[in-house]
Amino acid sequence: MALLDPPNIAESTTALRRRTTTVKPPDADAYSDNSSPSNNNNNENGNEQIRAAGEVVTNANGEKIEQKKKGVESQTSVLRYAYRPSSPAHRRIKESPLSSDAIFKQSHAGLFNLCIVVLVAVNSRLIIENLMKYGLLINSNFWFSSRSLRDWPLLMCCLSLLLFPLAAYIVEKLAWKKRILDPIVIALHVIITTAAILYPVFMILRFGSAVLSGVTLMLCACINWLKLTSFVHTSYDMRSLVNSTDKGEAESTSPNIELFYDVDFNSLVYFMVAPTLCYQRSYPRNAFIRKGWVLRQLIKLVIFTGFMGFIIEQYINPIVKNSRHPLKGDILYAIERVLKLSVPNLYVWLCMFYCFFHLWLNILAELLRFGDREFYKDWWNAQTIEEPVHKWIVRHLYFPCLRNGIPRGSAILIAFFMSAVFHELCIAVPCHIFKFWAFIGIMFQVPLVILTNYLQNKFQNSMVGNIIFWCIFSIFGQPMCVLLYYHDVMNQKVNNGK
Repeated sequence: MALLDPPNIAESTTALRRRTTTVKPPDADAYSDNSSPSNNNNNENGNEQIRAAGEVVTNANGEKIEQKKKGVESQTSVLRYAYRPSSPAHRRIKESPLSSDAIFKQSHAGLFNLCIVVLVAVNSRLIIENLMKYGLLINSNFWFSSRSLRDWPLLMCCLSLLLFPLAAYIVEKLAWKKRILDPIVIALHVIITTAAILYPVFMILRFGSAVLSGVTLMLCACINWLKLTSFVHTSYDMRSLVNSTDKGEAESTSPNIELFYDVDFNSLVYFMVAPTLCYQRSYPRNAFIRKGWVLRQLIKLVIFTGFMGFIIEQYINPIVKNSRHPLKGDILYAIERVLKLSVPNLYVWLCMFYCFFHLWLNILAELLRFGDREFYKDWWNAQTIEEPVHKWIVRHLYFPCLRNGIPRGSAILIAFFMSAVFHELCIAVPCHIFKFWAFIGIMFQVPLVILTNYLQNKFQNSMVGNIIFWCIFSIFGQPMCVLLYYHDVMNQKVNNGK
C-alpha cells in the first residue's frame, strides 16, 4: 500500500532538492545517455523551480513575503521529477522484516502493543467467565485472621533485629580503637551474624505463627543478615587496608576504595534502610525528592498488590485445593494441574517482582534520595538475576572465593548453594516443614545453566536457552513447588490433628 501513497507535497525544500539532485540510481548513466538536451533543460528548470520555492521578496517596509505562485510551481515540479515511473524502485539488497537476519534489527513496538491488547482481551474474558461461574471468592481471613493477631511475638522479633547491627557497630568501633584483637573481633561478628538468623527461626518455630507472618519475618531477617555481613566484611577489609604495612601498595592497587579511619554510625543507619545490600560510607544521592512521582508509584503499588491478591484468591487457591500431591497418583493428572496453575502463578510472580523490585525499591530510593536505581537487569533474557542480590554475591562471596584460590566453578557452586539455603529458610521455616523443595529447585539451576550454555554454543542462538529458562521456571518449576509445599503442609496438619 505504501507504493500507492501520494508523496508528501509539504516536504521541506532541502529534502526535495536532495531527492531531485543527489539521488542517482545504479543505471543513471543509461538514463542520461538516452535523454535529450531538452530533458536536461527541463531538469534544470525543475531544479530552479524547487529552489525558487524557498525564495522571498521584501516590500518597502522591509517585510518578507512568500511567493505563493512559485511555491505552486515547485510542487508541480516535485510531482513531475521526483516520482517518475522510469525511476528504479529497487536499489539495494534487503531482507524481509521477519527474517532471521533482520528480526532483531528493528523495532517491534507495534507487535508488543498487539500482544498487550490480546492479553488484556483474553484475560478479561477469562476473569468475567470465572466471576460468572464461581462468584467472588476473596476471603479476608486468608490474609488477616484472629491467628495473625496472636503473632505479636514475631512483630517484636522483627523490631528487635535492629539490635544486631548496633552490636556489630560497637564491635567495629572497639576494633578501630584497638581495644580488642582481630581474632576476638572475628569471633564476636560470627556470633552476632549467626544469632541474627537463628533468632527469628527459633521464634517462628516456637510460637507456631501463620505462614504469611513467618515469611515476612524471615525475609526481614535474611535482608538484615545480608546487610550485617556486608557491613562486617567491608569494615574488616578497610581495617586490613589501613593497617597494612605497605600502605602505598594498598592505595595503588585499590584506587576506587575510600580509606577511612573510623566507622560512621550515620552511614550505618542509612545503609540499614537504603535499598541496597552492599555497605559503603557514601552513595550517589539525588538533589531532591519528587513527591508527585512517589504518589504515583504508591498508587501503582496498591493496584498491583490488589491484583496479585485477586489472582491468588480467585484462581490459585481453588486450583491448589482441588489438586492432589503431584508425586502421588496419576502423572497425567499432576501434569494437568501444574499446567493449569502455571499461568496464574506466573502472573503472581511477575506482579511480585514488579511490586517489590521496581515499585517499592524505587519508592524507598526516592524517599532516601538514593541515586543508584539499577535494582535489576534483563533477567527475562536468562542472563542475570536480581541486581541487589547479584552485587552482594559477587562482592562478598564469589570474588573472595577466587582470591582464596577456589576454582571458578566451585565458587559458582558455592554461590548457588548459599542462595538455595536462604530460599529454603524463607519457605520451609514459616511452613514448619523441611522437605528441601526450594533447595532442590535452586540447585537444579546449576545443570540447567550448563545445558543452556551448551545449547547456545551449539546453535549459536541465545533464544534456545531463553525458551528453556521460561519453560522450566514458569511452567514446571514454580507451580510444582507450590503444589508440593501446599500438600506437605496439609498432610502435616492432618497428622498433627490425629
